[in-house]
Amino acid sequence: MAIKHISIIIENNDTVEELNRLLHEYGHFIIGRMGIPYRVKNINIISIALDAPKDTISSLAGKIGNLPGVSVKTALSAK
Repeated sequence: MAIKHISIIIENNDTVEELNRLLHEYGHFIIGRMGIPYRVKNINIISIALDAPKDTISSLAGKIGNLPGVSVKTALSAK
């Protein structure tokens, strides 16, 4: 298992329902989640910490990245 961080920026609020569905599907891997609405720029920023196999995390990040108006970046721990 790898500890990984996923950063998500949502510019299209129409994708929030699908994003939440994906996060629920992978919920047993999620250690913690923080969401920040940035109303001035009309975007949402979500930070997620996960403990999961690398391929599972890559799969989730890929699905999130395919949502319209959503940007995603990941960082992996060395341990």
